[in-house]
Amino acid sequence: MTASRLVSNAMAGHGKALTETEQLIAGKTGPAQVRAMLDAFPDYGPTPLVSLAGPAAELGLASVQIKDESGRYGLGSFKALGGAYAVARLLRAELSKRLGRDVAPAELLTPEMRAMAAELTVCCATDGNHGRSVASGARAFGCKCVIYIHAGVSKGREEAIASFGAEMRRIKGNYDDSVAEARDVAAREGWLLVSDFSSEGYEEIPGLVMQGYTIMMDEILAAADQPFTHVFVQAGVGGLAGVVCGYLHDVLGGKRPVSVVVEPDLAPCIQESAKAGKPIAVPAGASTIMAMLECYEPSLAAWRILEKTADHFMLISEDEALAGLRSLAQQRDGARGLVIGESGASGFAALVVAAKDPTLRATLGLDQNSRVLLIGTEGATDKAVYEALLKEDA
Repeated sequence: MTASRLVSNAMAGHGKALTETEQLIAGKTGPAQVRAMLDAFPDYGPTPLVSLAGPAAELGLASVQIKDESGRYGLGSFKALGGAYAVARLLRAELSKRLGRDVAPAELLTPEMRAMAAELTVCCATDGNHGRSVASGARAFGCKCVIYIHAGVSKGREEAIASFGAEMRRIKGNYDDSVAEARDVAAREGWLLVSDFSSEGYEEIPGLVMQGYTIMMDEILAAADQPFTHVFVQAGVGGLAGVVCGYLHDVLGGKRPVSVVVEPDLAPCIQESAKAGKPIAVPAGASTIMAMLECYEPSLAAWRILEKTADHFMLISEDEALAGLRSLAQQRDGARGLVIGESGASGFAALVVAAKDPTLRATLGLDQNSRVLLIGTEGATDKAVYEALLKEDA
């Protein structure tokens, strides 16, 4: 473990209310914005909230439930809700401007609008899942798409994105390098940059990406039969964690669950920022098997929400993440295992570590009455990688 295992939020803004803009991005007003666009997404349907009765009993908890995003839109990840949604919002605004009238969401799928959209190019950098969402949106609505990936992105994930017709550009370096390259080329070429990473002066579009995730939180609260006492949510640049923590804080107020933001110990940019009391970048080091979480600087829009709404910041090791993936895949008491990828299983992995450690268990208030929410953010988005991790010797 390269840093503190658990850091509690001691920042001055902790517990403060979200601003109106933050509520639109991650709070109570976000889902209505997303639902207004669903005519552009005829395949929409909620994903299941799955009870993990076996692990709950093993860990001495009342219940553990995981939102299984492996089937979302057939793209294998919660990211399907963000990138494609942002593409739809941007195209609708641009086509409405050109036509001098409001273009209805369903119109984006018509031949007329697709022909107009073909003149436009969307672009982003990705570890895999966000790029797949952007590329799927581009194909659905008819625009061109260029996706930047870095050296560590697997061939399987590259091929999955390319299958949607995107032009793939692989660069040397890490995720942050690919973000910079996509940003620079998009500015030079006049493309629409649909990034999930926000920085000073570039927050609106990443905010739309995050807003797309809020419908998932709406689904969770609608499906839950009892209130949650804890939520463990993983973070890369922090977009998902910002939505999960921000939504629960905004909607539930003082009745919200204790929130734990989970990162790889090899890429702890959110925890290090919490310790510093401001968003900071951390040096890139060895790669993590939690590829979707290998990020070295927080997204600014996400950070502003997390500093108010996240309660704790926790790190896990490579071995712990791998153990979590394998545990979820196991069949228990006749119930099938879950195919949750190496990044998607990290929240569960952190819960296992915390529940078995007496100090962490006490600090987080985990006990026999605890009802825990997890987000299974992805399935086996690269089946070859997933199968290899299942079979490797621990």
